Amino acid sequence: MNHRLLRAADYPVMPWKNGAGSTREILRDAGDGLEGFGWRLSIADVGAPGPFSAFAGYQRVITVLEGQGMRLTVDGVPSRELRALDAFAFDGASAVDCELLGGAIRDFNLIYSPARYRARLQWLRVQGELALFGSAATVLLFNAGEAAVALRRDGQALGSLARQDCLQVENDGCLAEYRLASAGAADVCLIELEPR
Repeated sequence: MNHRLLRAADYPVMPWKNGAGSTREILRDAGDGLEGFGWRLSIADVGAPGPFSAFAGYQRVITVLEGQGMRLTVDGVPSRELRALDAFAFDGASAVDCELLGGAIRDFNLIYSPARYRARLQWLRVQGELALFGSAATVLLFNAGEAAVALRRDGQALGSLARQDCLQVENDGCLAEYRLASAGAADVCLIELEPR
């Protein structure tokens, strides 16, 4: 088992593919620039309505982290109103236009190649201690809130996630127990990735 803790202050900033804004890249599995990766995790600040970049060959799962929310029109079909921590998935090749529901937002993005990976994403509320079990090859844990979250895997301490920090764990295929603990109420995104 290998793991690394990524701090929000260290995320590199890179331009959007369409040049209309910037993204803080949390991490990716491979590749350079905006090409070659099998999966990528990032945070974007959206200050104005407009089109999204296209990522043909990828699936996207987007979640509002901060702000009042947005509505996406995907290939001409409007989504529901997307509020904080309400994940929404769509094809990266789709024509997507964003409408803001009350000013600027910050969102959280998983982009992955379904030909190369199977992915699962879910938001969890951690109050006190929460136990999870999984055997995915890659596990990502992202803390969306202010309350710190302490992490353990099979009894081993892996550190603590502050606001918008992320933990990456690479596993050997064995079932593992993860324990998340927070003195307050924390919202954590759990992402599990399995190569095809």
